[in-house]
Order: sequence, then structure tokens, then C-alpha cells
Amino acid sequence: MSGLFGARTILDEVRPEDADELVAVHADAFARSWSADDFAALIADRTVFALALRRQSWLTRRRMIGFLLIRAVAGEAEILTVAVAPAERGLGFGRLLVEDALRRLYRDGVATCFLEVDQANEPAMRLYRSLGFDVIGERKGYYHAVEPGGGSALVMRVQLR
Repeated sequence: MSGLFGARTILDEVRPEDADELVAVHADAFARSWSADDFAALIADRTVFALALRRQSWLTRRRMIGFLLIRAVAGEAEILTVAVAPAERGLGFGRLLVEDALRRLYRDGVATCFLEVDQANEPAMRLYRSLGFDVIGERKGYYHAVEPGGGSALVMRVQLR
């Protein structure tokens, strides 16, 4: 994918040496970030795969602008996290990551994919609903909320098969 001034967006696999970039993107995207050790452990887990979106222009090295981590076991999968740098939001990068992950899951014979999302995250809710996810449960007070009584996580599911 090419953009302004020859900048390219590249979708590829996360590598173990990407842990620090994962921390940086995640910290920009969420109030509570994970550590480099958390990411390193997930990347090393054979049930987890991780996709990265990187931006590269002819002037710069590749830099991560988004990523997705997903765990798949026994015909089911769970999206653990999706993060896109704030400056890159609204450009379809979250959709690109989730669509690619769902295609891989389907190809690998996974029947169902789950995720949790903060009910206040309307852009994410719209994305997941547009990709066929349905709300199947709620975890009240799961996320730290600014408003009293807020912070519920909605559990969503999509059937792939």
C-alpha cells in the first residue's frame, strides 16, 4: 500500500525484537499499557500470532503504527488486543488488521472468534459490528472508567464457520 510521498504501509508478522514498539503503540492507544515482558511472553506463546502494520517512506526506517495479537486454541480464538497509533486512526488500519486476522483464522479452521471491548469505544464497536461480531455478554466495571458505573467490557463473538 502506498501513500503520500511514496510512504508504504506494510502488514507483516510481529517479531520478538518488536516488544518495545508494541509497548509504545499500546501505551498511546490505551490508558493501561502492557510491559515489554508481557508482549515478549505473548509473542513467544505458540498459540498466539501477532500482526504489525508498519509505515515506511524512502526517508525513514519502518515504524510500527498498529498491531493485533490473537490467541487460537481448539477451534476458538480471542483477539487479545488491537492498537493503532492515534495519528493513524480513522484510516482503516484497524479494519485491515482484524480482517487479515479473521482470514487467517478461517484458513486455519477456527470456527469462532471472541473479543472484549470497552462499551465506550464507539469506533471499535462500529468496526466489530461491521465485521459480523455480536455482543454476547457484558463485564461490568471491567475497565477503569472516568464516569461512575462505566467501564463495562462487552464480550463479542463472530462465527467464522
